[in-house]
Amino acid sequence: MRPGHKRAGTARPPVLVIAGPTASGKSALALELADLCGGTIINADSLQTYRDLRILTARPDQSAQARVPHRLYGFLDAGERGSAARWRALALDEIAKATKAGRLPIVVGGTGLYLRAIEEGLAPVPEIPAEIRQEAIELHRTLGGIGFRERLARLDPAAAQRLFPGDKQRLVRAFEVVRATGVTIGTWQNQTKSEPAYRFGTILLAPPRERLYAACNARLIQMIEAGALAEAQALAARRLDPSLPAMKAVALPELLSYLRGDLPLDTAIAAAQRATRRYAKR
Repeated sequence: MRPGHKRAGTARPPVLVIAGPTASGKSALALELADLCGGTIINADSLQTYRDLRILTARPDQSAQARVPHRLYGFLDAGERGSAARWRALALDEIAKATKAGRLPIVVGGTGLYLRAIEEGLAPVPEIPAEIRQEAIELHRTLGGIGFRERLARLDPAAAQRLFPGDKQRLVRAFEVVRATGVTIGTWQNQTKSEPAYRFGTILLAPPRERLYAACNARLIQMIEAGALAEAQALAARRLDPSLPAMKAVALPELLSYLRGDLPLDTAIAAAQRATRRYAKR
């Protein structure tokens, strides 16, 4: 559908979601479809929201952004902590604007929490006290993924069974919620079910593993050639808190190790490629 073409009255306007692992071709497909259908691309990749990570997150380039509208890319500073709640509010606003303009909203990204937030809403969990959050982080650091999941099983067996030992973020979140509220995160999440304002259709990209891994390796080399080391150096110079989401971007820790002199470049690149492949496998 071309820009300016108003859709006939429908109770719930459509939104297209394009999901899939890193390096699976989401952005390219989104651009092609937005060009074809008169769409607006709305970012749902939590790391692509950081302006300081243009190269390291393979953000759409200027030529792509000139072809069709792109929204919610690079609007956060690396020193900020983004959140699903903040992103969801902004994304809903952009979806409404695109719909009003007669454009198809195309939400594209690989951050599962963001995609669930836009389609299903967010659990109304009360704010978690900082001391409980720190307790959960320290306990995970002490016990490791397997031990922490066993500890979580005492408080929230369903979450412990559902989550993998390597899924630190969700394990810690489940633990802190039940510790702070006495109610499991699953119970909170079940309170959010309501009729969504939009009709969501999803395209899930799932290329064969061999092709995906080859794309991950090639993209890392392309990033290096495009200036990823300079981007990493600029972040290092700011001496930001290493726990910030931007500082944990895929491949950034490995490149910082090279810049500190801890690893030779070829070793750092190989390690960054492994990290990218692991991330894609999640």
